[in-house]
Order: sequence, then C-alpha cells, then structure tokens
Amino acid sequence: MTLIRPARPKDAALIHRFVSELAAFEREPDAVEATPESFAAALFADPPAAEAVIAERGGEPVGFALWFHNFSTWKGQRGLYLEDLYVTPAARGHGVGRALLIHLAQIAVQRGCARFEWSVLDWNQPAIDFYRSMGAVGMDEWTIQRVEGEALTALASK
Repeated sequence: MTLIRPARPKDAALIHRFVSELAAFEREPDAVEATPESFAAALFADPPAAEAVIAERGGEPVGFALWFHNFSTWKGQRGLYLEDLYVTPAARGHGVGRALLIHLAQIAVQRGCARFEWSVLDWNQPAIDFYRSMGAVGMDEWTIQRVEGEALTALASK
C-alpha cells in the first residue's frame, strides 16, 4: 500500500535526490541547479513557492510530487500545476504514480481548482500512455515557451 504524506523540512535532501534522479532519466543529468537548501527555502517559506508530497511504501520513500498554483483567466479560477512527479524504478508498476495523481486531483478539487495540468516529454511514451489512462488529455496545439538565463536578463533590460 502507498502512503502519501506532506513533505517536511527534513525531506529537502530527499526531494533533491529525487529531482536529480528524474533529471538523469530525462537525459539532463547536469541540469539540476537546485540544492537541498533551495528546496527547503522554497517549500517551507511563508507562503511557500510550491508544495510537495512524498510517497512511501513499507515506510520507505519511493516517490514524490511537487506542484504550485497557476491561474486561468478563461476560467477565472486557479489551477494546480504539477511540476514534477517521480517514482523510483523499483517502485514503478505498483500504483505509486497513480496514488500521487489521485492525491493531487483530490487537492485540486478541495481547493476549487479549475484545472490540474502538467507537461511530459514527447518521447516518454510510457508516461504519456499512463497519463491518458488516468484521464489526461494532450494539449498538442499548445507549445511551451521559455525565457531563462542570459535571455531573461536581456529581455528584462529592454
């Protein structure tokens, strides 16, 4: 059985480890700039920048989900945006990802969110298939746009 619990400050290093493992899986092993300290500062500030839960099986952490709220001007309501969902390789196929998604859907409904959404890499077909089996619909007509680093600084200075 999977237990989902809120992340605690002492989980910052665990969350960092899970994010690093996820980055390696997503073929970006050197992309993580966050630290356990930056996760602690963001997740446990008042107000927090994001929230996280830890999935456990047999008392051992086997995954996590990290999310924040966004806002839909079309709906006039906030939404829940899942930034990361990760399940350790040994725990995959045991319902942990399903339990995490259900838990977050429950939070979204309890908080009056109009949407629960996330992004998935287009080559990760097993994840796409899993998300579709849970009722997710691909937003293929939308593309993510991003400005970061020097480009962000340059844009801000115009």
